[in-house]
Amino acid sequence: MKYLSIFLLSAFISSCCGTKKAIETQPEETKEVVVVTEVPDNIEPPLVQEAPEPPKVEEEEKLLPPPPKPPKEPLNYKEIMHNRWDKILQKYISQNGNIDYKAIRNDRSEFDVYIDYLSDNLPNEEWSKEEKLAYWINAYNALTVDLIIRNYPTNSIKDVKDPWDQRLWKFGNKWLNLNDIEHKILRKMDEPRIHFAIVCASESCPKLQNEAFNSKNLEAQLTNATKEFLSDTSKNEISKDRIKLSKIFKWFKKDFEQDGSLIDFLNQYSEVTISSSAKKSYKDYNWELND
Repeated sequence: MKYLSIFLLSAFISSCCGTKKAIETQPEETKEVVVVTEVPDNIEPPLVQEAPEPPKVEEEEKLLPPPPKPPKEPLNYKEIMHNRWDKILQKYISQNGNIDYKAIRNDRSEFDVYIDYLSDNLPNEEWSKEEKLAYWINAYNALTVDLIIRNYPTNSIKDVKDPWDQRLWKFGNKWLNLNDIEHKILRKMDEPRIHFAIVCASESCPKLQNEAFNSKNLEAQLTNATKEFLSDTSKNEISKDRIKLSKIFKWFKKDFEQDGSLIDFLNQYSEVTISSSAKKSYKDYNWELND
């Protein structure tokens, strides 16, 4: 019994010591710190911007379809068909009208295409007079160049056998020559200034312009060609009381007297006013090739 009391006492002391030790080793409690911020009593809520209302559209406007796009204007082939000829002229014709026949012959693919296009697109009754004139003037000049190329080298168009009577070109179902185009088509259109627009591949001829004729600018082009021919002293010598003219005015006299005398016609385009009583003569015609 004595020993049992001693054992219980020892156990109690050990338990008390252990509890004390456990208490001593516990970490200190973390103290919470509360920060208080003062909030004013008159806080206003943030302003919220309202989205603008869409504009009101009338019911009729909502039902209207968008306006149609304007249609594209079709290309007028009667105007653009001469563009190829225009480029050839600019490339191979000098400002004074000399023609590089050799160069055209050596690079004639575009030239042949143009002649083929002409033969496949003949004027019809729907074409205006200006469109027909531009077409046949360009055709005459291109075929004259073609005639020379076919016979190049040559010193003169007159060295070619029957140069204006050879039917070398088919237009539609007809074979035409240069005389057909000049006398049966162009001269019948009552426009005497064609004689200064079409060429005969010779020095005394009107020069081949380095641009194609076209219906929109035809009036200005014919006027310019006429004035240019008259002012060229190698072809015409004009003064008030004396004129020495190209034989073109002798060969086609009737064409220039449709609305008056030859002097009347000349005075429309001459830089000098010619007297009605001026003495008249004609210059020799030079048929040498204009190359």
